[in-house]
Amino acid sequence: MSEYDDRTAPPILTPSGLNRLVRDLLEDALPMVWIEGELSNVARPASGHVYFTLKDASAQVRCAMFRTAASRLRFRPTDGMHVLIRAKVGLYEARGEFQLVAEHMEPAGEGALQREFEQLKARLGAEGLFDPERKRPLPAFPRRIGVITSASGAAVRDVLSVLGRRLPIAEVDVLPVPVQGREAPPAIATMLRRASASGRYDVLLLTRGGGSLEDLWAFNDEAVARAIHASAVPVVSAVGHEVDFTIADFVADLRAATPSAAAELLVPDADDLFRRLDRLRQRMATLISRRLQAQAQRADHLRARLNAQRPQARLARDGQRLEALRQRLLISLRQANALRSARLDRLHGRLIAQHPRQKLTPWQRRIVELRQRMQSAIERRLERDRLRLAQQARTLHAVSPLATLERGYAIVLDENERVVRREADVAPGESLRVMLGEGQIKVVRKD
Repeated sequence: MSEYDDRTAPPILTPSGLNRLVRDLLEDALPMVWIEGELSNVARPASGHVYFTLKDASAQVRCAMFRTAASRLRFRPTDGMHVLIRAKVGLYEARGEFQLVAEHMEPAGEGALQREFEQLKARLGAEGLFDPERKRPLPAFPRRIGVITSASGAAVRDVLSVLGRRLPIAEVDVLPVPVQGREAPPAIATMLRRASASGRYDVLLLTRGGGSLEDLWAFNDEAVARAIHASAVPVVSAVGHEVDFTIADFVADLRAATPSAAAELLVPDADDLFRRLDRLRQRMATLISRRLQAQAQRADHLRARLNAQRPQARLARDGQRLEALRQRLLISLRQANALRSARLDRLHGRLIAQHPRQKLTPWQRRIVELRQRMQSAIERRLERDRLRLAQQARTLHAVSPLATLERGYAIVLDENERVVRREADVAPGESLRVMLGEGQIKVVRKD
């Protein structure tokens, strides 16, 4: 009897059938799972799929995220990134490889950070740190502004640009701190306390550019929130983009959507101030004129009453006193007006010094210099072209038939203007024309 019996032997599988069976077993036995690990070997082919390996300290598994799921990613996966994925467990039949098919991916820890954010927000809110009643108005005309941010970030450049354009006379101090990382929260809280205690600033701006929840986490720190709450001067928070919210935004006296928007809110526009000052000066001049007229009319009325009672001596004394008071009033009003005008002129001069028109002169000199350099370059190019043309003319002249004639040679043409190269081409009595280097000679063959 043969060792192989069709009736008792198990069914014979092909590799494809075996892989398909294992895939079905895995997919039926395991539900959708959440897995956390480190990305490596991330690849994004033109198909739009994402292929990567998810690993920890002792194991790894191959993963795939197909185009539809990959299009919903809010970030770009890169090697070394720590992520949390939701995936199906399966088998890639073509190679018999165990794999995960990811349907969702997020940076690991972001969900935990969000929960921690909500818990801290609820606790501080219950303590009253966010109450609208405790929020202070900003000063209308801040003289000194402290900007607490990274000295090398784009946010500080935007803030300084807007403040310099709107109110150049305001003093702005950049108070540098790290705005990301483990050392950022204590540094920010310390700088807030120092700036508040210095008594130098009318308002403080706490700001940085946009980023992920983890990037902005320094502004969700409890110590930072309590330092803002304890500040002796108003604090404006402008952290991230318009859609970003941090604990610092809720505690601050005012929250701005962006660093540039915060600078717009901190100071008034200088042009608006000039227009307002002009209106106030006109109103002051009108009020002074009206008051002088009223005082003059009153003086005339009193003089008339005194004249009616004829107290001549008293009238003379009171008239002199009234005139002296009138002169003192005029002098006082003029001096006050002169002081206000001088101050306005000083402010106007300082603003004019910051006007973009002052920067036009260096650019005009630069344009003149570039024009001269361009003219010199054109002249040098023309000179090179003239020399090259002369060289080519000499080269052409060297191979020209005329140059050959100038060396003593001649060209003989028959009556049909064809060049004579052999004696046999010329019949006796035929007229010939001989071309020389200078002129020509007509001859006739006699023999």
